[in-house]
Amino acid sequence: MAESFPVHRTCPFAPPPEYEGWRDQAPLVRGETSRGEVWLVTRHAEAQQILAGTGFSTDPRTPGHPSAPDTATMTPEEIAAAHQLSVGFFIDHDPPEHTRFRRLLISEFTVRRVREMRPGIQRLADELLDDMTAKGDEGELVEAYGLALPSLVICRLLGVPYADHDFFQSRTRMMVDAGADERARRSATYEIRSYLADLVTDVVAAPEDDLLGRLATGGKLTAEELTGVAFLLLVAGHETTANMIPLSAYTLLRNPDQLAALRENPGGWPAAVEELLRYHSIVDWVAFDRVAVEDQEIGGQLVRKGEGVYVLGASANRDERAFERPDDFDVQRGARHHVAFGYGVHQCLGQNLARAELEIALRTLFERLPGLRVTATEEELGLKYGKAIFGLTRMPVAW
Repeated sequence: MAESFPVHRTCPFAPPPEYEGWRDQAPLVRGETSRGEVWLVTRHAEAQQILAGTGFSTDPRTPGHPSAPDTATMTPEEIAAAHQLSVGFFIDHDPPEHTRFRRLLISEFTVRRVREMRPGIQRLADELLDDMTAKGDEGELVEAYGLALPSLVICRLLGVPYADHDFFQSRTRMMVDAGADERARRSATYEIRSYLADLVTDVVAAPEDDLLGRLATGGKLTAEELTGVAFLLLVAGHETTANMIPLSAYTLLRNPDQLAALRENPGGWPAAVEELLRYHSIVDWVAFDRVAVEDQEIGGQLVRKGEGVYVLGASANRDERAFERPDDFDVQRGARHHVAFGYGVHQCLGQNLARAELEIALRTLFERLPGLRVTATEEELGLKYGKAIFGLTRMPVAW
């Protein structure tokens, strides 16, 4: 019998409770979604095997893909618009097309390039905390810091006016809301894409020495492809990190012994960031949808060509076969083999930047505000239990 999917979290510090039973049951279990049956991948080894394997496609246009557009509910104009949206959105492309885009962008997100960005990220974090503390001894961490910092970083990276951040944040939230009306999600997507198409027109006309300007002058991408790349980077570049910053701060405040260890040894922040990424796995399955393009055996189970797959990242990252005491939060664990950023050729291109933002945001927050405390109950924090990307909607604090 297939398991109902998706299921929701019920605790801010754990994946959905069903995952443990599924993981004990088998590395792959059958799941029943609103659009049919899929395989749910529950364990770490099989998650890596599928995410790294060539026998699976990430392209929603591949027959059987679990996230294929529901063309039956779309007008011809919407179908054409959906096709246009796929241009340059290379996270949904397979090699060699995916490889072509990734090679053009990889130099923008190397460890060295991100190291050069760190002083700028540090200044932004300090300025945001200056603004918060200037208003008194209380504040709201999600909007004022968690959302603001990655939004400022990605705006500067792409040359997007920060004055427009409310626009793209609201549309991005709608896009990733798995429970929202499908037509509303598509409308939000089209609005962001149209906005970025205008931005790219300006960049092509007068390119500067920034990410989009360098891509535009390279002559290897069309304006439509460049728009798709900007769209992907904008959506992926702030929503996940924006959710992780306040959720991580809340977790550390709930674990004062772990926070004390970091205050005593600031060199432990990189390992703490890895543990926070593993522990929360806020993206879970939404970015790890695949379809088999050939018959193959995974974890002793035959997966046939055309069968859809969801890799459950939050389950794989709690797999006791890969992590000792996986349900314990341990900032000294240093488990970089987690799959919070995916695995294989589609592993998150911006992971170095995300790590730097998280480390700087959290270290600076607790250094600047040593008396930080949450002033709301857990029920008042607005936890996104039913959302595709987990996080907090608000976090009132005082210091």
